[in-house]
Amino acid sequence: MHFTRARDLVVAGLLGAGIVYLIVRVAYGDLPPLPTLAGVTLLVLAVIEAALGASLRARISKPEADRPVQALTAARAVALAKASSLLGAIMLGAWLGMLGYLLPRRAEVAAAAEDFPSAVVGIASAAVLIAAALFLEWCCRTPRDQDNQPPEYRSDATS
Repeated sequence: MHFTRARDLVVAGLLGAGIVYLIVRVAYGDLPPLPTLAGVTLLVLAVIEAALGASLRARISKPEADRPVQALTAARAVALAKASSLLGAIMLGAWLGMLGYLLPRRAEVAAAAEDFPSAVVGIASAAVLIAAALFLEWCCRTPRDQDNQPPEYRSDATS
């Protein structure tokens, strides 16, 4: 399993932004008003993941402690972090797509002005979720023990 790459998150965000912008452009008049705190659920997930990351980091950095981290627990946390960062990127793109539609119209359309704060809250919450997920993923890395590491294999090394 590889750690999350920025390009994967950017692609997911761009897809989310494009799809939501097109949908909103076609069907904005048929959509119900957005709740102002619609994006806060992402913030709740971010807080939980940041707390989990801090807990795991403390346990991984001190393996001789009472509660060592099982490998399966760390793998599940990394899988959660990867899924959450991808969700955060898609939702960040979706909220940016919504904002891209609302921003130029908020002076003329009352509904766009009312939905604008929802988009801002959603963008902020999605960005915090991405940060928390990447933090959780980082926390699951084991500390490098240089004395016990085998020499790195290089395919271009000459003997």
